[in-house]
Amino acid sequence: MSESRLGISLTGAAALVAAMVVALPAQAGTCPASTTCPTTVTFTVTAPGGLTITVPDGPVNLGSGAPGTQISGQLGPVTVSDQRAALTATWTATVIAATGGFTTGAGTTPETVPTSDALYWSGSATATTGTGTFVPGQANAAAAQTLNVSRTAFSKTTGSGNNSATWNPTILINVPNQAVVGVYTGTVNHSVA
Repeated sequence: MSESRLGISLTGAAALVAAMVVALPAQAGTCPASTTCPTTVTFTVTAPGGLTITVPDGPVNLGSGAPGTQISGQLGPVTVSDQRAALTATWTATVIAATGGFTTGAGTTPETVPTSDALYWSGSATATTGTGTFVPGQANAAAAQTLNVSRTAFSKTTGSGNNSATWNPTILINVPNQAVVGVYTGTVNHSVA
């Protein structure tokens, strides 16, 4: 009976020692007194998202005007969000009007305002986060550019880590003299890379 109890006690003690060995953290080493004893530490910084652009829901009404005049209105907030946590966190947002211009009715020539008569200016950022240099594509109305080709809407040229920028661009429409009465519809496309 005493042997059986001894056997159980030894088995239990062995299991306890084994559990303690498994539970102990890895040791960096043994160092003498009054010296530095190093332990390497690691951790991972993750990127919660990528590079995205958010544009206003349409349709956006820019207003009205007669043939030979200019119609202008703000598109609404456009935001680039850079959640890549990149060492070099630069990006360029571009803008272009969809091929075909702005049309009404059947989209004949008098029922079309071509993309070369649509202009864009970003203005300064209304909000930014993160570090670096944020650059408007067109700082003011005098710098407005036609939307018949891809234009820089906004960019970030320096900095690292997560960041964002928001701007509220203005769209200018030079209404052709031959334009006819109607509600004209077209698309302004933004992208970021």
